[in-house]
Amino acid sequence: MEHESIQFTGIISAIVFGLIIGLRHSTDGDHVVAVSTMARDYKSLFKGLWVGVSWGLGHSTPLLVLGTLILLLKQSVLDFYESLAVYFEFGVALMLLFLGFQVFWKMYRGEFHIHAHEHDGESHKHLHGTHQHEDTIDSSPHQENKHGWFPELIPFFRVKSYAIGVVHGLAGSAAVMLAIVPTTPSFMSGILFLILFSFGTMVSMALMTVVMSYPFTKFAKSNTMANSVISIAGILSIVLGLALGSDIAFGTDFTGILWY
Repeated sequence: MEHESIQFTGIISAIVFGLIIGLRHSTDGDHVVAVSTMARDYKSLFKGLWVGVSWGLGHSTPLLVLGTLILLLKQSVLDFYESLAVYFEFGVALMLLFLGFQVFWKMYRGEFHIHAHEHDGESHKHLHGTHQHEDTIDSSPHQENKHGWFPELIPFFRVKSYAIGVVHGLAGSAAVMLAIVPTTPSFMSGILFLILFSFGTMVSMALMTVVMSYPFTKFAKSNTMANSVISIAGILSIVLGLALGSDIAFGTDFTGILWY
């Protein structure tokens, strides 16, 4: 959907378009790859939900701030932002490289491993990526986590996910969304568009993170399969980071074949 073709007729249309575009925006290639490498740290479907929510909050923060300034000051702010957007986009490429290499660094250090323990007389196995195996005592990873669904559903904030979301929110893919803002018929409809766009992105990415967490949960009992899934996520992150960086620095079009 190109922003030049979007015409708002009132507040209702701004709300509808904001929600639809937000839901679609979360499926951009760089978003999916970045979140898939984050999902490896919490091999839980419900905890993956809050990783996505944290990312969505980070993504929404700069958009809401910049969007409000654009509504107030119009084209001057938009022109200034567009002059810097390429640097933010290059920052996304560097971040994707960092996330990808971090996967293999953690594998090298043995931070991804199967951890077995007993709880209430039952044996459990989990895949961990937040500590080194030799530093782990059987009971320590779960001293603060109870088994069952309810603790998994308790919201928790991920600073790393939020920070990565902020970088994406500042990048060039968000420039299209900000370019739509001045076309809204009123200040209120523009604010509603930004809020619904942010909400749609947050909900969609939260659900997508749950889906991407499923392979890590399914193969948690096999080191070989778990490491294979993690490696694929790491490789995709590195490849997309290199492709995006090349497109920005050298004018190539490697990411043109993606839905990015």
